[in-house]
Amino acid sequence: MKKNDKRPHTKGDSRGRPRTAPQSVRANRPEELPLSHRESGERINMKPGALTAPLPPVIVTVGDGEVANMITIGWTGILATHPPKTYISVRPQRHSYGIIKGTGEFVINLTTTKMAKAVDYAGIYTGAKVDKFAKTGLTPIPSKEVTAPTLAEAPLALECRVSEVMSMGTHDVFVADIVNVSVSPNMLDGEGKLRYDKAELLAYAHGEYYALGQKLGAFGFSTDKGKKTPPVSGKKRNNTAKNAPKSDSDTALSHKEENK
Repeated sequence: MKKNDKRPHTKGDSRGRPRTAPQSVRANRPEELPLSHRESGERINMKPGALTAPLPPVIVTVGDGEVANMITIGWTGILATHPPKTYISVRPQRHSYGIIKGTGEFVINLTTTKMAKAVDYAGIYTGAKVDKFAKTGLTPIPSKEVTAPTLAEAPLALECRVSEVMSMGTHDVFVADIVNVSVSPNMLDGEGKLRYDKAELLAYAHGEYYALGQKLGAFGFSTDKGKKTPPVSGKKRNNTAKNAPKSDSDTALSHKEENK
């Protein structure tokens, strides 16, 4: 990954002013450890913290048809393939939280390196005091299935309808059904296949933004022998190596299955 921005990812206070970086961003950095600990080669135990990385710093758009807002979210992901389910974790103090509770809908917009400063801004200031669309220059457009807008600049957007809300300490988790996916035509090749490598997606790790780097392989490349297996008894065989194990990964979906 290539570093894109060094500024810590912070949240705005109730008056729209930027807050200081979270303690988890400022503490426990390896470079702050004594030299003797770093040279020993032994693993260092740190206090429990939310340190999964990299994360997708998505912009979640919300709205009720009259009021619209956006918020940068790091805690998001896929929960199930069929039916397609996702989640976002939001602090109840956030301006967007009340809008989501009221409408039961939101849109997860994937972000690109060109959107990095807008992503950072949307996570610093509160929409209760600032028009983030005007400040960032991002364009809200109508979504197909939900009242919340989609960002025209997003390479891919997931339209979501809340099915459950769970309290998880500092954050509430909005579990949602993905009711529509819209994609920029620039993300598709001539055969209609999604090309994430064209998106220049943004990543986030421990307070810093990065550009995703080079492709290392595709699903199943660890079992690929690089040889074509001839048909047996006139029957077609798939292209996977004959000794490849059955998939144990939830990412193992063919393009056709992804688009059912």
